Amino acid sequence: MIRPHRNHPLWWAFAVHRLSGVALALFLPLHFLLLGQALGGAAALDTALAWTEGGAVKAAEMGLVFLLAVHLFGGLRLLALEFLPWRHGQASLAALAGGGAFVAAFAFLFNAL
Repeated sequence: MIRPHRNHPLWWAFAVHRLSGVALALFLPLHFLLLGQALGGAAALDTALAWTEGGAVKAAEMGLVFLLAVHLFGGLRLLALEFLPWRHGQASLAALAGGGAFVAAFAFLFNAL
């Protein structure tokens, strides 16, 4: 059963912002693990970095950039909500945040190719 308040665009903006933050927090240990390979010497780091040249990792990087952009633009929307006068166009700001995230992710993809 879908509750009526969950059909509102701002509820979805909240949910996407929260989920992107959780996903980024889950990514951090993997990132630190890869960086920790540098402690094992240049050969270990080169092996780990060679693994990151795969297509699946490149696709995951685009997803990571998307998550970062969603979280950034969602956070900016929340800051605007907190510090600027309330406007009735908050749903439009949420849509703009989502659109900005897609633009950032695809700009990264085209730059990476």
